[in-house]
Amino acid sequence: MWVVSGSGCRWLGAGGALAVTVGGYAAGALPVLGGGPLWAPRSSGAEVLGAVLALLGLTVLVAAWWRYGVLLARGAAGGVPGTLAAWGAPLLLAPPLHSADVYSYVAQGAMVLEGYDVYGAGPSVLGPGDLGADAAASVGGNWTDTPAPYGPAFLLLAEAAVKLTGGSVVPAVLLLRLLAVAAVALIAWAVRGLGEDRGDGSDGALWLAVLNPLLLVHVVGGVHNDGLMAGLMLAGVLLAVRGRWAWGSVLVGCAVMVKSPAAVALLFIGVLVARRAGGGARGVAKGLVLPGAIAGAVAAGASLLAGTGFGWLGTQSVAGAIHTPLSLTSDLGLALGSLVADDPGPVKAVVQRAGLLAAVVVVAVLAWRAYRGRIDPVLGLGYSLVALVALSPMVQPWYLLWGTVVVAAVAWHSRAGQVLAVLSAALVYETQPSGHTPWYGFVLAGLVLALGALWLRRAPWPPAGGTATGPGSATGPGSGGGARTGVPA
Repeated sequence: MWVVSGSGCRWLGAGGALAVTVGGYAAGALPVLGGGPLWAPRSSGAEVLGAVLALLGLTVLVAAWWRYGVLLARGAAGGVPGTLAAWGAPLLLAPPLHSADVYSYVAQGAMVLEGYDVYGAGPSVLGPGDLGADAAASVGGNWTDTPAPYGPAFLLLAEAAVKLTGGSVVPAVLLLRLLAVAAVALIAWAVRGLGEDRGDGSDGALWLAVLNPLLLVHVVGGVHNDGLMAGLMLAGVLLAVRGRWAWGSVLVGCAVMVKSPAAVALLFIGVLVARRAGGGARGVAKGLVLPGAIAGAVAAGASLLAGTGFGWLGTQSVAGAIHTPLSLTSDLGLALGSLVADDPGPVKAVVQRAGLLAAVVVVAVLAWRAYRGRIDPVLGLGYSLVALVALSPMVQPWYLLWGTVVVAAVAWHSRAGQVLAVLSAALVYETQPSGHTPWYGFVLAGLVLALGALWLRRAPWPPAGGTATGPGSATGPGSGGGARTGVPA
């Protein structure tokens, strides 16, 4: 049994985050050009030492996070906002960590500013005299010639960052990081609000959602726009739950204009609308049509305002052409294709499409169950996003956050919350600080998964239906009824 207190966890995690940041200055996703003296590439020896330091710091952060969750569940800790500040602060000035995607954001913003078709070409079109050329030189090989899969709203923000910083890499990255921090704050606000609306004001939901090392490393450290998508989506869902579904649909429309998976939330807002309208054919029609129509108007307006047109509609599948080993359907399709054909591509494509079809079926079933009152619509949305990620043709570790932050809001204490916590702890090891995915990253992730599976079996969280008191307790529909919270030591 650990003896670290809540205060001890706060400072232990802060020390881990600081080690991740310091290690990142040698082993992070440093820019090829324009990094200046602090973000300049280091020697191979310094890079190895930095990677080791960052890995150790990451492990300390994960351990502190897990222990903090135990204490929160017991009612023996509090002060999550202060802990979030202590853990997030060291990452604010870090170079990009665990991914080079932010350089694509800067380059794509520069493409919009320079008048290039961001949905018809990749960052490689930026020449030496163009703004964002230094950022384009640092874009990962797979994405150099790939059109942007992001919506116009995000590209407007990226364009503004480039315009304000003159395309300089370090200031542009730091400005986009401020946007990521604002997204984390929005997630925290929405998660807290959804929990309070269900009678669960505990800090446990924030523990799984925003103290999650996977979010800290990839949204704050890695500056991924998934945080902005999730924050806008959750805020929209919160408004819908509180009866302001039209404004909620506007916010979800904005989220879709960052990344398209947020569109799943419109279906569950529609469920809320249909149920409040009394059900029946008229209520169902209202739920199916109106939220989508409002979000569609937002999308059209953003597309016209950005001046990028509607090319984003045709680039939503470009990422699927890049194989990621976390995609179960891509791995299965590649394996089957290699067995039955000289060219595995067609078989792989069929399996990928089958996976997406299966995801659509899962989402539809969950929406129907939510409409019938058999599952909380917010929880149904969380499960739907997890299923979409699991069956997607392209999966990155941070994609798990899409559904995790939603499930955390209403059912962090459930078995699903426990499983997502274990997966988060494992996936944070999958990539190096440089963004590469070496074999030992999968070994470390597998080891954490194995330990987590053992813990799930030997010390599962109590099932829904009990009672508890203190900051770690909750009751409400988030788990389909009353729920007792708790994390065994």
